[in-house]
Amino acid sequence: MPSPESTPPEILKPVRWPLRLTLWGMTAERLTRAFWPLWSLAIAMLALMMLGIQDLVAVEWVWAAGAAFALALGWAAWRGARLFRAPRQSEALARLDASLDGNPIQAALDDQAIGAADVGSQAVWDAHQRRMRDRLAQAKAVEPDLRVARADPFALRYVALLAFAAALVFGSFLRVSSVTAMGPTGADLASGPAWEGWMEPPGYTRLPSVYLNDITAAGIDVPEGARITLRMYGEVGALNIAETVSDRPLPPDGTDATAQDFQVASSGRIAIDGPGGRAWDISMKPDAAPTVRPEGEIESSYEGDAQIPFAATDDYGVVAGTARMTLALDAVDRRYLLTPDPEPQPAIEVPLPMPIAGARDDFTEVLVENFSQHPWANLPVKLELGVEDEAGQKGWSDTEIITLPGRRFFDPVAASVVELRRALLWTRGNVPEITRMMRAIANLPDDLFRSAVPFLRMRAILGDLEQAGPGMPDATRADIALAMWDLAMLLEEGDLASALERLQRAQERLNEAMKNGASDQEIAGLMQELREATDDYLRQLSRQAQQNADRNPEMAQNQGTMEMSQNDLQRMMDRIQELMEEGRMAEAQEALRQLQEMMENMQVTQGQGGQSPGEQAMEGLGETLREQQGLSDEAFRQLQDQFNPGPQGQQGPGQQGQAPRPGQNRQPGQGQGEQQGQGQGQSQGSLRDQLADRQEDLRGELNRQSQNLPGAGTEPGESARDALRRAEEAMDNAEDSLRQDDLAGAIDDQSRAMEALREGMRDLGEAMSQQQQQNRGQQGQMQGDNPGQQRDPLGRNAGSNGNIGSDENMVQDQDVYRRARELLDEIRRRSGEGERPQAELDYLERLLERF
Repeated sequence: MPSPESTPPEILKPVRWPLRLTLWGMTAERLTRAFWPLWSLAIAMLALMMLGIQDLVAVEWVWAAGAAFALALGWAAWRGARLFRAPRQSEALARLDASLDGNPIQAALDDQAIGAADVGSQAVWDAHQRRMRDRLAQAKAVEPDLRVARADPFALRYVALLAFAAALVFGSFLRVSSVTAMGPTGADLASGPAWEGWMEPPGYTRLPSVYLNDITAAGIDVPEGARITLRMYGEVGALNIAETVSDRPLPPDGTDATAQDFQVASSGRIAIDGPGGRAWDISMKPDAAPTVRPEGEIESSYEGDAQIPFAATDDYGVVAGTARMTLALDAVDRRYLLTPDPEPQPAIEVPLPMPIAGARDDFTEVLVENFSQHPWANLPVKLELGVEDEAGQKGWSDTEIITLPGRRFFDPVAASVVELRRALLWTRGNVPEITRMMRAIANLPDDLFRSAVPFLRMRAILGDLEQAGPGMPDATRADIALAMWDLAMLLEEGDLASALERLQRAQERLNEAMKNGASDQEIAGLMQELREATDDYLRQLSRQAQQNADRNPEMAQNQGTMEMSQNDLQRMMDRIQELMEEGRMAEAQEALRQLQEMMENMQVTQGQGGQSPGEQAMEGLGETLREQQGLSDEAFRQLQDQFNPGPQGQQGPGQQGQAPRPGQNRQPGQGQGEQQGQGQGQSQGSLRDQLADRQEDLRGELNRQSQNLPGAGTEPGESARDALRRAEEAMDNAEDSLRQDDLAGAIDDQSRAMEALREGMRDLGEAMSQQQQQNRGQQGQMQGDNPGQQRDPLGRNAGSNGNIGSDENMVQDQDVYRRARELLDEIRRRSGEGERPQAELDYLERLLERF
């Protein structure tokens, strides 16, 4: 490439500034690579001096380190000067040209070597030159490469920068000047001695440190326990320190020490006597002891959980607390088994809860503990609350006499056992009297115990007491007291817990049997065990609900009024058994899981709760739907008898006579007894007339129910009314078909009526859900957060939401699913018999397409 100095200026004019910037970048690049050790050492030395390292070591070490740094700086400067070479303009031009496509700078500076006399060749060369010069306008400065990682593999330069950043945050440029005072000569020595001082408050105060050299005021407020640090520089003894705040004796070397540290223990004065000295009047702010006091009433739950609210304050914050309780013997009713003097018991001490987040200088918390098993439960005790701050100071509340909360027992035998247990823990001298009372309780077990288990446990405890006697050791007394507590808990609520445990065990065994493919006989036995365990659990749950109602009548009145019946539970377990018999084990396991969850969460309420008009309407529509299903089944049996006459067909009506369905009491003369009384001699026509009459009555009942439906004016309410009108029309058509002896058409109309009924109930459930959501803010209690997803105690969709799905038993036969399967198999078999009438085959095809 030609030299830039011999190049016409107009050629390089477009790249003048990119060239300059590239040249400067190359200079910075070479300076960095040559002198990075120099500036790294300089920054590290400045950072150490700003942090005051020189003030923490002896002067000899400071000078030795200074000499080492000076040598290192000299070496770094010599190394940089040897390695540095200033870049030339030609080098910058070459780097800039290399960054462009096609090296346009070199092309612009070149001359045509051959073909200059040829006009065509000259034209090509001129065009090439113009294109290259046009590219010069796109030139941009080349960024310098300042990376020195290859020369500094240990990143020492970053260590120096990190130290300097720390010095900027935690140090000061003023500390650098302290180095000049360490020499034997200099301006500082000529001007006299110097000093530095700091005041550091205790860490728990969260107050900042104070640099005393910056304090010009005569007085300083200092927290108790603050540390004062003073450093003197220059001639030893030129500065003296006098202070009256630490209550400490003078150091052995008197006031000639060059450094002094002490803590502020009282108000007083600190003075630095000598050239440039200063004095301060110290006003100590004492660290007050924390305070604590009970706050509000002490509450306890039925299970005996005590809730003791308290409030604590401190000027800087509380770190821990303790509640201490001792027996208030003077306030105890010393009668009966409490007449003897009690054996010594250690005080009850429990830690107080502290706030997890937020300040602890002023807070309110609640101590929650259960003291039901302590010997002092339900006896008066002296309550003292204590708190402690980080300085170790403690504060105690005034002594208050309270009744130590404990569990309340409503079963009289359980309460007696707990009282005898307290007498045993009161003193071992009560053992003879305790054994006599326990014999009296166990005299007539049938009158006091509901089962043999608690009676046998009491006999075992009685035997242990008689064998141990009044001289029993502490371990034996603790074991007997624990056994008596367990007996009281069993008497109070053990029956329900045992029943629930038995129910869960039966459910688990049945679930395992389904998973392992047990035999039908084994599954039948396990189902019977589940039924018995469920009955027992329901009895115990009802008994507990009665007890809860007696203990808290107001709560019982505010509870929900869902009612659970044995029939509902029986039908649900029947469905589980049917699913297992059909081989649908996955569905049976899911139904069993739902039953288990519902039984665990079930609550029984006393009394028959009143139903809202919407619930009554839903119940009536559900009854109508079940009756319509029954009519459709009977019409189908009549159709079977019509196409399959003979002994089997003639026995159909008698064998398939239905039990009275809910709602049939509105139709006198239509019960099963009358149907069976008419016998097989009744003609098929009269049977169809009866079905038509029942269909007419059912349509009239539906019309009556449609008059008082809730949700008027709402979209789902109007949709429900439209669906019920379609159901009435389908029922009317079914009645006409029955009277015209068109059983197939009647069954189709009845199917459409049932579908319309289901749709109407779903829409009505949505209307009721919207109405309940609108009234949610005005009602005291709701029976569910979302009525559309509400379930009864057995886990089914409640009738008020209209979701009557395939899991509802719409037909009252006990084996409805087996019947449906057998019926479908029979339809398929008959549809394959070509000798049957074409009308029957067409109808069977329609049934197969529908079902």
